[in-house]
Amino acid sequence: MRPGRPGKVHVVRGALRLEDVTVRFGADAVAVSGVSLTVEPGEFVCLLGPSGCGKSTLLNAVAGYVEPSEGRIRLDGAPVAGPGPDRGMVFQQYSLFPWKSVLENVAFGPRMSGHGRAEARLLAGQFLDMVGLSGHARRYPAELSGGMQQRVSIARALANYPAVLLMDEPFGALDAQTRAMMQEALLSLWGQTGTTVLFVTHDIDEALFLADRVVVMGTAPGRIVADLPVALPRPRHADLVLDPAFLEMKRRCLELIRRESLKAFDGQAGAGI
Repeated sequence: MRPGRPGKVHVVRGALRLEDVTVRFGADAVAVSGVSLTVEPGEFVCLLGPSGCGKSTLLNAVAGYVEPSEGRIRLDGAPVAGPGPDRGMVFQQYSLFPWKSVLENVAFGPRMSGHGRAEARLLAGQFLDMVGLSGHARRYPAELSGGMQQRVSIARALANYPAVLLMDEPFGALDAQTRAMMQEALLSLWGQTGTTVLFVTHDIDEALFLADRVVVMGTAPGRIVADLPVALPRPRHADLVLDPAFLEMKRRCLELIRRESLKAFDGQAGAGI
């Protein structure tokens, strides 16, 4: 347990290792090149970078949706060879089953894992309570706001007790106020569960507010250009963005991303794009 971490969760799962991971699409398109990354059990790590730097591709490789062309990915010592219940995924686009109720959506994973109907619904109810939606269990996704749908998606991902929660810009489609509330809610949930989180974002404030470490990625090809520990106290609240240490880290991230964005722009201009 790290100092300042809320709750008293003892984390024993979720050790993630990426070793020289390269992902190619076709003969010439290198999306990610030579990425090595270690995420400790219970750690919250954000992948930050400009559009096209391979953040989502790398996350999809960890999820098992994309097979690395080179290198290895291991979770708790076992090789990642495809999707599995040890990794929960939350996407930016709402991905709930529209024909199922909120409770049935969250219970889906436990049912597929072999739990009986009553046990799966009990688990689903517990996770809905954790995300503050127990009173909406009988409603359907179309009846919920965007923020509420994402809270259901997070509950559904956690209901399988994954070793790692993978999040691909999950709050990107939300308005600023809802996004801020969802960030605080996610940190509270993380404190309760102790689940390892790998979170993709292009928003510097979001990355610094959430993470233990911010891994900045560059473009052409996608690679790690900086791995920055976020030595800011927890629990974190909205006024953290005014802290001088936060602002200094933000300046550093802006410099790195601007440099990479200019490099990508110059490369496109040179190619006549």
